[in-house]
Amino acid sequence: MIIDNCAVSTITVSRTQKMMALRFSIFIFIISLCFIFDFQAISAQRDEEDITIKTMEDFSGYPIHEPNYPNSLSSLSVNSESLQKQIDELATFSDSPAPSVTRILYSEKDVLARRYIKNLMELSGLSVREDAVGNIFGRWNGYEPELTPVLTGSHVDAIPYSGKYDGVVGVLGAIEAINVLKRSDFKPKRSLDVIMFTSEEPTRFGISCLGSRLLAGSVQLAELLKKTVDGQNISFSDAAKSAGYENAKGDLSEVFLKKGSYSAFVELHIEQGPILEKEGTSIGVVTAIAAPASIKVTFEGKGGHAGAALMPERNDAGLAAAELALAVEKHVLESGSIDTVGTVGILKLHPGAINSIPSMAHLEIDTRDIDESRRNLVIEKIHQSALAIAKKRKVILSEFEIVNQDPPALSDESITKATELACQQLNLTHKRMISRAYHDSLFMARISPMGMIFIPCYKGYSHKPEEFSSVDDIANGVKVLALTLAKLSLS
Repeated sequence: MIIDNCAVSTITVSRTQKMMALRFSIFIFIISLCFIFDFQAISAQRDEEDITIKTMEDFSGYPIHEPNYPNSLSSLSVNSESLQKQIDELATFSDSPAPSVTRILYSEKDVLARRYIKNLMELSGLSVREDAVGNIFGRWNGYEPELTPVLTGSHVDAIPYSGKYDGVVGVLGAIEAINVLKRSDFKPKRSLDVIMFTSEEPTRFGISCLGSRLLAGSVQLAELLKKTVDGQNISFSDAAKSAGYENAKGDLSEVFLKKGSYSAFVELHIEQGPILEKEGTSIGVVTAIAAPASIKVTFEGKGGHAGAALMPERNDAGLAAAELALAVEKHVLESGSIDTVGTVGILKLHPGAINSIPSMAHLEIDTRDIDESRRNLVIEKIHQSALAIAKKRKVILSEFEIVNQDPPALSDESITKATELACQQLNLTHKRMISRAYHDSLFMARISPMGMIFIPCYKGYSHKPEEFSSVDDIANGVKVLALTLAKLSLS
């Protein structure tokens, strides 16, 4: 048989190609099996890791990684223009002309300010509620709403002829911090609450931090408010009712919060002092709030005609008061600490005529310190001086009443560290410092771990129309607050 060489060659090539294709198919099949087995092993390992991570997270109560934490700082966008506009708009609800602000508890302007805040909370998607005395809460629900929430906020009431930033930055800034987190697609684990406290200032009823004291469970205050009246003899309950809080006539214990109601509380505030601005530091991380105490003192003398009564025969209550005021300064300076302060803020003489020897003098004294025992020692020395002065000047010390004697509050280290970490991530300079002014945070520390964030203010001015913080400083504070809240909500 004659076979064509070309045909033989073609058959050989064809068989070779088939063998090579078969071998390649077998190779691919083996590789695929290996890949499948490896993938299944990897998947099993990942599933095992996920189970382990979940178990560890459930056991510890803390996330091992935080997938929802804002990891892009460029996404933390503060709408500074809108925030400043809100500060300016809120300042128009005032009983004194601009640039001063006067906003007294339960007044018409206070009610308008409350309505404004509630509206902003609702526009930010927060669910709003109020308690019997008008503490206003706005909630952003977390994805594990059964966990205790995180709280932030401050107050918006203002003493006569003050400024527009005290407290307000901590309320409007808190709402904006929520907006910042929402814009960055952050999802809180714990719910985040914003609060506007009722009456941080003591202007109308002489009680500072009224709302937060009640939240902290002050039974004494709840009873006192049943018989408290203002300078026009309007009762607290009637004033509250006029502002729309009918339940303020009842049992105010319903306002009380149980200890542990919040996992953390953080308050953003202007410093109200010159340190941050002088040092060029962006953020103050508050470690402690000074312990305040208030004292009421009354001396009673005999009075008389300013011309007819001879000096050796006088029983001048006014001079006794003046001498005690100087004694307050002396005892404070002798404490040995720059953190001890004392102020005679009120001095009233009766009958208050230029040609009449004062028959009665009333003083109200404010003392503060971060060391409670040191402050209490100063109070005791003031009391001893009052007794000695009364004896020497032959007047009667008819009143020496310690109105309140609050303990100092220490910030929780976990909150200060979260705030410092936020500053580092934002490349903002910061320092640890104490607050010599006291705030609602002092009383919230009795309910939950507490922390405060300070921003600079112009020359440290506060409680006066010149009070001012720049747009940039406020924006920095809001960013730090937002990151701190994010961290705390995921813990």
